[in-house]
Order: sequence, then C-alpha cells, then structure tokens
Amino acid sequence: MTTTLSGPTTTPAVEVRDLRLAYGDHVVLDGIDLTVAPGTVHALLGPNGAGKTTTVNILATLLAPDAGTARVFGHDVVEDPRAVRATIGLTGQFAAVDDLLTARENLVLMGRLHHLPAAEVSRRTDDLLGRFGLADVAADRPSTFSGGMRRRLDLAMGLVGRPRVLFLDEPTTGLDPRSRRATWDVVRELVAEGVTVLLTTQYLEEADQLADRISLLDGGAVVADGAPAELKRLVPGGHVRLTFPDAAALDLAASTLGTDAPDHDSLALDVPGTGDAAAVRELLTRLEAAAVPVGELTVRTPDLDDVFLALTGRDRTPTPEEALR
Repeated sequence: MTTTLSGPTTTPAVEVRDLRLAYGDHVVLDGIDLTVAPGTVHALLGPNGAGKTTTVNILATLLAPDAGTARVFGHDVVEDPRAVRATIGLTGQFAAVDDLLTARENLVLMGRLHHLPAAEVSRRTDDLLGRFGLADVAADRPSTFSGGMRRRLDLAMGLVGRPRVLFLDEPTTGLDPRSRRATWDVVRELVAEGVTVLLTTQYLEEADQLADRISLLDGGAVVADGAPAELKRLVPGGHVRLTFPDAAALDLAASTLGTDAPDHDSLALDVPGTGDAAAVRELLTRLEAAAVPVGELTVRTPDLDDVFLALTGRDRTPTPEEALR
C-alpha cells in the first residue's frame, strides 16, 4: 500500500493515475499514481528496475502504457502526444549529444527541431552556451569534453524549446562531486524561473537536496510519497546521543534514564526519541537533577537512507534490461 502524505494542491503539472506496463509476464509498472505540482522538483527515487525510467519514457511519449492515464499540463500522453512534446524537455541517463557537431551546432539543431525562428535559435543558443559555461568551447566537438561538460550541453539542449516541464533521468550519473553540485545549481535556477522538474535518481543526497516532494518506487509501484521530511518520519531510528567524561558518569546516566546498552568504548549513550527541543530539554533536566555531567550531545534523525532501506526490499538483482527501466 502506498503511503501518501500532504502536499501541494495546485493544478498538477504532471498527473498519473493507475499507470501499468508489462513485458510478457514481467510487470514493470504496477498501478502507479503520481502528482507533480507546477514549479517544483519532484523526485522519483528507487532501486534499479523500480520503474523510474519507464515512467519518464511514458510521460515523454516514448512508450505507450498498457493501462492507466498520464497527463502533462492536462495533455494526455497517448491521445495528444504532440502537445505533450511541445511542453516538455528531456535529458536521459546518457548525454544525447552529436559528437560530429560542435556544441553550438548541437543547440542550433535542437532549435530547428523545435521549429523556432532563426533569430530565436541564435539568441537561445548564445544564452544557453553562456549560462552553462560553454561559450569558450562553442566551436568544439563534444567528443573533446569532460563528462560534466557533456552533461551541461545535454541539459542545455533540453532547454532550447523553453519547456514548462523538464524530465531529468538520472542526470548526474557518472559525474564527479563538483559537476554534480553544479548541475544541482542549474536545477534550482530553472525551478526559480518557474520550470517544473521531474527527476529520477539513485542518489539519496540528490533527492534530499533538490526535491520538494519524493515518490519512492519499488517493484513498479509507489510505496511512499511525500516531502523529504515527511518520508523521514515514516521510519523509526531517531535518537539523542550523549557522551560522558568517564564510565561512572555513563553508567549513572544509563541508570537515571532507564536506557540499556551504553557504549563503554565511546563513553556514549543513545536515547531513542525525536530530538526536538522540548525532549532534549527534559532529558538534560533529568541528568542535571541526578548530577550527571554531560560531555557532548548530538541529535540523529532518520535520513533517506533509512527510508530507502526500510521501504524497498526486492530480494533479487534486476536483469541488465530491468536496470535501465
């Protein structure tokens, strides 16, 4: 059963209902429901073979579902694919640049495919080359670029047509940390300008950093949906970690708080709880009343790693074909 939490109530940029797709006996999508609010980043998070890329391909009109509906700003992906394509941009897992063309020529080609006037193509090309830090290599072929530069060019190509919705399918796969964070900055800028971003990723930090809302997929189904903070509250594991100056203080604290299993090696004690201000204050008050000296205090709350591990659990390794879905 999907856990659905509160979220935006505006007219959806993307709306998916009971989406299904199977290849023979293998079910890829098993009744997915998805709502993406305009001007937000919505992340599809899940293990290989969960159905993330397949969902994006259906929304981008590259695949037809077996059942269910999918709409982009009200346009049905099956009944009105042309209107959908005029609304979206797509950047796939692998940079779709032409190594026989220069960076500028790749962007010009995209402008022509969008049937933009020549003057508009020139303006958009110059703007995007500058925006993505590619102006100095505009006359070079992408075959000479680093992975991060190729990814930036690929993102720029997806923006030539000024899409209202941008699908980013694992856009930072294979990038170094610096290039990954530069891509995150671009995504934030686009959303600030009103673009809606549907992002698929296997990087939990990426989803946590960028997403206003996350849909967690596993086995072709949405198993949880909500803001990152809401998802983290779905799983237990929060605690306050206290350290003490010596073993005597540690044992006295454990006795005072009624907590088992103190860590004598680290002179630390983990106390289950949410770690909110009121709970921490009450905890310290009890220790002070018992004359227990406290060294340090840290609060640990569940993160997306905990959510991922708790809510996904396919017990087999996906096939290479499934890993691309």
